Amino acid sequence: MTPTKALPQESIGALLEQIRSLDPVDTREEESRALILALLPTMEDPFNEQRGALHVTASALLAHRQGTVLHKHRRLGIWLQPGGHIEDGETPPSAALRECKEETGLDASFFPGQEGIFHVDVHPGPRGHRHLDLRYLLLVDELAIKPQAGESEEVEAFSWEAALAIADPGLQGALRRAALRVEGLWQGGV
Repeated sequence: MTPTKALPQESIGALLEQIRSLDPVDTREEESRALILALLPTMEDPFNEQRGALHVTASALLAHRQGTVLHKHRRLGIWLQPGGHIEDGETPPSAALRECKEETGLDASFFPGQEGIFHVDVHPGPRGHRHLDLRYLLLVDELAIKPQAGESEEVEAFSWEAALAIADPGLQGALRRAALRVEGLWQGGV
């Protein structure tokens, strides 16, 4: 039997409210938001990758004083934010924190005042999967990058401009939004 990753209906409702409240940064996020809002309520076990090719994932936009941290995805061969499948018993935010730690070795925390969903994107994943990705904005203080064994060894800190230059279209809007948010944080004296 396939283990379930179903959250209580009230938790799904809270996720839907967070997604509804997003102000899409571009057309791609607007389309992704509409698709997630249409599909998520119809999915019996949305976080279980074993239940079908369509499922919810969680990822982390990692911000530091000079920019962001990306890793080169082993299967896809492109630079992405840390993220992946939600494990049994996890919530999407806890999955984003775990994936960050596994894929970069960095201890991160949620951006002040931004504990909820920061960005959404629907995109193809490896092995013919389609991901409904919930993205969270995380902060890292120290850049002691050390991915766990079995993860991509290609993990680097980038300026926002350099990250935008190599990012796939599904990540560009999130990077632009994060850069603006982070710039405001450090200009505010934090």
